[in-house]
Amino acid sequence: MANIKYYDVILKPVVTEKSMNAMAEKKYTFFVHPEANKSMIKEAVEKMFEGAKVASVNTMNLDGKKKRRGMTVGKTAAAKKAIVQLTEDSADIEIFSGL
Repeated sequence: MANIKYYDVILKPVVTEKSMNAMAEKKYTFFVHPEANKSMIKEAVEKMFEGAKVASVNTMNLDGKKKRRGMTVGKTAAAKKAIVQLTEDSADIEIFSGL
């Protein structure tokens, strides 16, 4: 396993209609490093966002989709997604405010 620092774990937030609706329940969705585990994701969220306390982390591995351009066949890159549930008394994550 690679030596991953906490600031390398979270790649970008997922901004979809489903993830925006889950924010009402204090669930935030991020694309994360493919080799990151749940404890690394929890540590990264708590260090990067002030006042955030993580209750649980759910992860899922997404396979690349098959794409074709003419006769050439390939796959898009695989990704890993994490849904982070915050505790009731924790502060909201600021990057999602105003969306």
